[in-house]
Amino acid sequence: MGPVPNRPDEPDDDLDSYVGLDARTAEERARERGWSTVRAVPPGAIITMEYLFGRINFEVADDVVRRCWRG
Repeated sequence: MGPVPNRPDEPDDDLDSYVGLDARTAEERARERGWSTVRAVPPGAIITMEYLFGRINFEVADDVVRRCWRG
């Protein structure tokens, strides 16, 4: 899947800045930056792939964010 462009009314955020943070810190930072929905999933989880405006997704292993994407 290709990159999803930033919508002007969605947080303009550096998603790579979340990688390496503990899950709680990442969630708090995301909410402070304006994300309305924060979803944390384990590696290999089966999830829906529809784009949800205002959602940020974290792949979390051992309480550390390994990957981050919007929608």
